[in-house]
Amino acid sequence: MHPPLQALVIMGVAGCGKSSVSQALCQRSGAHGIEGDSFHPAANIRKMSAGIPLTDDDRAGWLDTLAEQLRQAVAAGKLPVLTCSALKRAYRDRLRRAVPGLGIVYLELTPAVAAERVAQRPGHFMPATLIDSQFAALEPPLDEPLTLRLDATLPVECLAQATHAWWLEHAAA
Repeated sequence: MHPPLQALVIMGVAGCGKSSVSQALCQRSGAHGIEGDSFHPAANIRKMSAGIPLTDDDRAGWLDTLAEQLRQAVAAGKLPVLTCSALKRAYRDRLRRAVPGLGIVYLELTPAVAAERVAQRPGHFMPATLIDSQFAALEPPLDEPLTLRLDATLPVECLAQATHAWWLEHAAA
């Protein structure tokens, strides 16, 4: 038996639609959006902008900050929805330790679609050249608790609707 969902992480590689799905979900549900990219330290942004993949050490402080953002939002009675690549199980487990009732929504897509989407994204620090490194690091959450797996090529509104229905179903569990 899992604890009821108190918060969500919308996860996946760059270009999967995390921010778009989160925004649509928050509009639909009244949840509190937390944009994970907003919390990257300047050194991480410089590395990614230069086409250098982040390491586990680079992500550690960022993940701790995101975990604290989730914890504070839940403590304040909000329903947080965090966008975060959360590529590895260890990263997701780190976030789960902050909020035991954490649901994971995995937006799945192919490397080719991810690269195409990222290449068309104006003004973002994440270049399409880093897509391969993201897929290399990706440990899909296929056997993890409280996880919803969705096809990221579906329309954003469909993804938000499916996520909202799943969240309502598991919040009452």
